Amino acid sequence: MARRRSTNGRGVQVEDTKVCVVMVGLPARGKSFIAQKAQRYLQWLSIDAKTFNVGNYRRTDAPHPSAEFFDTSNAEGERRRRAAAEAAIKDMLGWFRQGGVIGILDATNSTKERREWVQQVCTKEGIEVLFVESKCDNEDLIMANIRDVKTTSPDYKGQDPEKAALDFRERIRMYEKVYKSVDEDGDEGHLTYLKIMDIGSQVVINRIRDYLQSRVVYYLMNLHIRPRSIWLSRHGESEYNLDGRIGGDAGLSPRGHAYAKKLPDLVTQSVGDGRPLTVWTSTLKRTIQTARHLPSNYNQLQWKALDELDAGTCDGMTYQEIKDTFPEDFIARDEDKYNYRYRGGESYRDVVVRLEPVIMELERSEDILIVTHQAILRCIYAYFMNKDQTRSPWMNVPLHCLIKLTPRAYGTDEERYYADIPAVSTWRGKGSTAKHEDPGPDAAVI
Repeated sequence: MARRRSTNGRGVQVEDTKVCVVMVGLPARGKSFIAQKAQRYLQWLSIDAKTFNVGNYRRTDAPHPSAEFFDTSNAEGERRRRAAAEAAIKDMLGWFRQGGVIGILDATNSTKERREWVQQVCTKEGIEVLFVESKCDNEDLIMANIRDVKTTSPDYKGQDPEKAALDFRERIRMYEKVYKSVDEDGDEGHLTYLKIMDIGSQVVINRIRDYLQSRVVYYLMNLHIRPRSIWLSRHGESEYNLDGRIGGDAGLSPRGHAYAKKLPDLVTQSVGDGRPLTVWTSTLKRTIQTARHLPSNYNQLQWKALDELDAGTCDGMTYQEIKDTFPEDFIARDEDKYNYRYRGGESYRDVVVRLEPVIMELERSEDILIVTHQAILRCIYAYFMNKDQTRSPWMNVPLHCLIKLTPRAYGTDEERYYADIPAVSTWRGKGSTAKHEDPGPDAAVI
């Protein structure tokens, strides 16, 4: 039967298929991290995706199990773990029937029998299956993941970290008894799969079939699971900020220059001495000026893709001038700020499209500081923090603040460092034409 085609909301034609991404691998190999990142990436691209973590289902019945619970000779543990997997798949199938596009089954799926069962259940429902296996023998990375899990996993909440680490290592040994890598014996060659070995040093791809599967595979091939952080800063206050004007290529105000001089101290406070970062700025004057006092051993690169949202014919105007000149456009943008495109310019959706190469490079890289603009930061922050894209254009992005984001298996940690240098507010509420408006306590702040 021929497949119907539809668009994914970005003007890209995709096959009307549904895909179940099935994670495979031993514990402490970054499976949950990969699953969460893939979900955020797909949602960021307006592809309906959702993760179904079997561990969350199991925790309703066994919230803090010891390693013995995962021994395959433990009949009761095996029964309860199977029940959790069945519950997760049942919910995932129901979600697919309601219009879901890519479901991610996050579990070990470490035996051929379990993978065959998942394949049969999904195939019966007309759902394509893509197995994604994370294999790793790098002891340093495994230990880093164990340290992360013992402090962030709900299984070990409130427990002594060292006891948690010992128990988790024992859990890994239980799984090692039965673990079979995908197609290890050469009898799973009919499956569609991606194997990621030793944090991306080698990848194996088998029978990838269509656009959606290729999209997921391309992203995961660029993803590394080494612990790292990303630092984000808006440029210092600009002369256009003082006037309430959007866009342009204005230089910094005196307070903006003061922030540029203070930024190296904020970075040192967050990063520490002797750890050089790679600095990405836009090609616009205000971001380059903001980064110019950073240490000379910081490699600086300018990205056109990091330039501020293009306001087209409204570039350089105040919001009052926009409302007076283009009243219908002013209303239309407030009604759907994410999709509204300035005359001759861009929408937030357009910005996401041009930022995709930046995101891919970010996922390949380590120790990056990005100095950019309000709209760009909203989109990047929404990606890392899994924020609703339609709401992200209304988030308050304060000037003169350094944000540190640290992705982890169960979310992203955030720290903020303020320069204590005054700056105007450039946030604007719906319907407002104010040059400088107080966001108020209810405004979402990134």
